[in-house]
Formats: sequence, C-alpha cells, structure tokens
Amino acid sequence: MNEKNFTPEESLLIISKTIEETRKKIQENGHIIILWGSLIFTVILSQYILELLGLHKKFDIAWTCILFLPGAIYTFFYTWRKSRKNNIPKTILGTIVGAMGWLFGLNGFVLAAIFGDHIGNALAPVLLILLAITTIVIGLSIKFKPLIIGGIVLNLLAIGTFLVNPAYHGFSLMFGAMIGLIIPGILLNIAKKRGNV
Repeated sequence: MNEKNFTPEESLLIISKTIEETRKKIQENGHIIILWGSLIFTVILSQYILELLGLHKKFDIAWTCILFLPGAIYTFFYTWRKSRKNNIPKTILGTIVGAMGWLFGLNGFVLAAIFGDHIGNALAPVLLILLAITTIVIGLSIKFKPLIIGGIVLNLLAIGTFLVNPAYHGFSLMFGAMIGLIIPGILLNIAKKRGNV
C-alpha cells in the first residue's frame, strides 16, 4: 500500500469531508433516533399501565419488549436500503455511529433478557449509561449539540437513578428516552429541513 504524506490542509479537508458525509447520513436517518426513543417510552409506559390495571398477573410485562424486534428489523432494512439507493459512501465515523447503535441495542437486550435478575435494581441506570455513551458519541461524531447535551443529561440521569427507589426506574427510562432521543431527534429533523446541521 502506498503511503502518502498529507499536508495539514489536506488532512483537515479529509476530516471535514468525513464529518460532513456522516452528518448527512445521520441527518437522513434522524427519524430512527425518534423511533427508538418512542419505542423505549412506549414499552416502559405499557409496562406501567399493565401493572396499574393489574394485568401483569395475566401477562408477563416483559412481552411488551417484543416491540423492539420490529424496530430493529425496520432500522436494519431501512438504513441498508437507503445507503444502497443513495450510494452514500461508508466513512469511519459512519461505521462507528452505526456500530454504537447496534452495540447498545444488543447489549441492552442481553442485559435485560439474560442478566436482568443478576443486575437487579441497577438495570435501568446501566441501560441509561449505555444509552448516554451511545448518544454522546453520535452527537460528537456529527457535531450536533442537542445530541451531546441529551447524552450528558442521560448520563446525569443514570447516576441519579441509582439513588431513586427502583419502583420509579421506569420513569427515569421514559424521561431519558424523551430527553436523550426524542427531543434531539426532532431537533435533528428540524435542522435537516433548515439545512443547517
């Protein structure tokens, strides 16, 4: 492989182009961020409603998590089709952002489904910390402040959730989904329409 020494100007141009291409890709898929925030919010809210109505004795409230499966399938096929259709080049930042999302999802599933009993009361805060890291990395990758701020708030919320009665951890997850995903996702879509992401 030939090695080429880039001037500082060329290096900066390559970095700027990579960030811009990644930003464009995330911008086009901003509704995915809103989708996942809405799914988290809906699943936790439905679990509270089932428990409030006393239906948790008839139905295992963990079944509400099945909503995540169609979300994952949609996300995979939508982003795959979109990148093929628009011939969006792969960038290292785009790969990192995509990997962060999938790693959060897979680790969140494994933690909740398999190790939930072992983790116990720390499950919600740990999920919030993983979501915070993912959100901050995506926000820093595309230099979008609402995602960065949302991730920081998620991280602080996660730490605070350790101090809250576990009966209220679901509210922390719902609030985190709103602050860390839904609101920044809406702001990302607004910025896309204005063309200033």
